[in-house]
Amino acid sequence: MEAFISAAVVLALIFIALGFGVWIFSGLLLVAVASLAFVADFSVDRIGVIAKSVMWKSASTWELAAIPLFLWMGEIIFRSDISERLFRGLTPLVEWLPGRLLHTNVMGCTLFAAVSGSTSATTATVGKITTTALAERGYDRSLSLGSLAGAGSLGLLIPPSIIMIIYGVLAEVSIAKLFAAGVIPGLMVAAIFSTYIMIRCVMRPELAPASLGGITLRKLIGAFVDLVPIGILIVAVLGGIYSGIVTPSEAAAVGVFAAIVLTAILRKLTWSVITDSLMAAVRTSCMVCSILVAAAVLATAIGYMHIPDGLTKAIAAMELSPWTLLLLIAALYIVLGLFLDGISIVVMSLPVTLPIMVQAGFDPVWFGVFLVLMVELGQVTPPVGFNLFVLQGITGSNLSTVVYAAFPFFLLMCLAVVIISFAPSIVLYLPDLLVK
Repeated sequence: MEAFISAAVVLALIFIALGFGVWIFSGLLLVAVASLAFVADFSVDRIGVIAKSVMWKSASTWELAAIPLFLWMGEIIFRSDISERLFRGLTPLVEWLPGRLLHTNVMGCTLFAAVSGSTSATTATVGKITTTALAERGYDRSLSLGSLAGAGSLGLLIPPSIIMIIYGVLAEVSIAKLFAAGVIPGLMVAAIFSTYIMIRCVMRPELAPASLGGITLRKLIGAFVDLVPIGILIVAVLGGIYSGIVTPSEAAAVGVFAAIVLTAILRKLTWSVITDSLMAAVRTSCMVCSILVAAAVLATAIGYMHIPDGLTKAIAAMELSPWTLLLLIAALYIVLGLFLDGISIVVMSLPVTLPIMVQAGFDPVWFGVFLVLMVELGQVTPPVGFNLFVLQGITGSNLSTVVYAAFPFFLLMCLAVVIISFAPSIVLYLPDLLVK
């Protein structure tokens, strides 16, 4: 019971700090210092030594080098015309499907997620093209917004994923294995979304207007040409990792180089593109890495207070079944997703939830994918659903309209969580096959 009380106090302090508008970095650090001082009864000098050591160790982790590079790659692509080419390339390929161009939201986000690693970048880049194009062609607005909100979250699941890098660093799990684990579930979620769109459009054909032309060889060749740039980036990044040629961090550097070369070939590379993309990546990277450093100090404080060990023993004494435990953890993450962004959810909860789940027999790689899916749910739930705000900004729609449109896709992602829970091999097959 003491461990539950301590965990509740720590979470309450974090919510209070964030609720008063304190920066996440400062809030986590303040809670960590307060916990060490008033709960663990450490001296100021000892707290300073611990904080200095932990912050230096976490900030100098080699795996973190991948974060600014992947972000820079995504920012370069965002400022090129690769997203426009992606839409043009996918258009002839989906003409024969019920729902037609609505599938470009799902497929476009799936492909862009494989070179971005960010849900907001994926949603914004694909959305700035497809929302206007679909509206002009008379497609159902609600289904268009909802499919984009749901599919945009695939930027967290399909590698390279910033959240997976963060989880891998904090949980000390192979990032290459996590990347491999996200591929099949990501494609499965995309397939579920597309299936839902087809069912809706078969039941109500007026949701998607009739095709304006058939598929010709010329259109298919043009589609292939337009999809070549995104294909090169995917092969450069993921192909390099799983061929064993480069590590995930090195693959990020390869991806940046490939993005710059492709942008230059497409005659979109300017000095402003380089400087603007670099500054955007630096700002986001500093935010992410500062939160990680503070989270490492908080995790250390939680460890000194013996909260993970106490919770693990307390839950083990309750003799909950693994399924009951999983359901409780899922409910916890859904609640956290209502109020916090994905990075905060991971860094705040992982020191407590990971030991419990591993003790219950869940694979840490599987739990990483489960956690990412739960974070994805938070991207489409108000009041802090980032994908909702991105879409609101792109389309000018009010928030309630976007929330209503995204709700069916929230339920579909819940279905995906249920599927991987009953069939964990969906997650673990590729890591076991590709990464030794």
